[in-house]
Amino acid sequence: MARPTTLLACCKLYISESRNDAALRAIEQAARGGGGGAVVVNRFTDDAYNRVGYTLVAPLTPSPAPPPLRHAVLGMVRAALEAIDFGAHAGTHPRLGAVDHICFHPLAHASLRHVADLAGAVAADIGDELQVPTFLYGAAHREGRTLASIRRQLGYFKPNSSGDQWRGAPETDALPVAPDAGPERPPRSKGVVVVGATGWVDNYNVPVHTGDVEAARRIARAVSERGGGLPSVQAMGLAHGGGVVEVACNLLDPARVGAEQVQGMVERLAAGEGLSVGKGYFTDFSQDKIVDLYFRSAANTEG
Repeated sequence: MARPTTLLACCKLYISESRNDAALRAIEQAARGGGGGAVVVNRFTDDAYNRVGYTLVAPLTPSPAPPPLRHAVLGMVRAALEAIDFGAHAGTHPRLGAVDHICFHPLAHASLRHVADLAGAVAADIGDELQVPTFLYGAAHREGRTLASIRRQLGYFKPNSSGDQWRGAPETDALPVAPDAGPERPPRSKGVVVVGATGWVDNYNVPVHTGDVEAARRIARAVSERGGGLPSVQAMGLAHGGGVVEVACNLLDPARVGAEQVQGMVERLAAGEGLSVGKGYFTDFSQDKIVDLYFRSAANTEG
């Protein structure tokens, strides 16, 4: 397989479930059964958050052939919606649905326009075929709205149980903003899905040794660009169990502001609160590592 001219797309798919092994097996079987060259290169599981993130990679095929990633992602979403009851879900990470978030990123020689078109097609599939309200963001949205803005409109950041937990579906099925695809009212067992296309984003979480979620939220607010902190950084303070909270960060431009800067700022802010900090961690591999894992897997399959 010739690497230099291959156009690749990456999809990060976040499922609101980590404790139901049968559901996760069904979702992963759907990915393998999709065929067409899509490869799951990573699975990141967090039981405190009750959340799993999958990373898939596939080549972008010339039109009119449908991209293999479109088929694989739709199969995983279908399996997740069949196996997970969003109304029964609980965890310490915010979420909007059984399938919470799907983001496409260009890899290798692909462009953002390539993956924006793919994101739009997947959103239409989910809305029309699976009848779940679906919201677009980033390059997939006609006005380029951000992930944070649509999440804020949908009430994503407000815990609905005991201050640090998100539990069940919202009490009302009325949506504050119309979806880009799918029905106007979400099924309680499924919720809604947010689908976008952006440049590469690193997810980096820093543990803080305290059970005080409010302290984590103060630190997260000060770290984030929105709170006057580091540019291109979004952050949340979340409970993580065992006397630990986390400052969970999205690094929207990791070449500009990377993990070392985030780690250093969290350490300084935590020290000001009289708290100690553990070493942060990425929830996924680097772009180069993901491309390498894809080509290795593809070569083994062909062999």
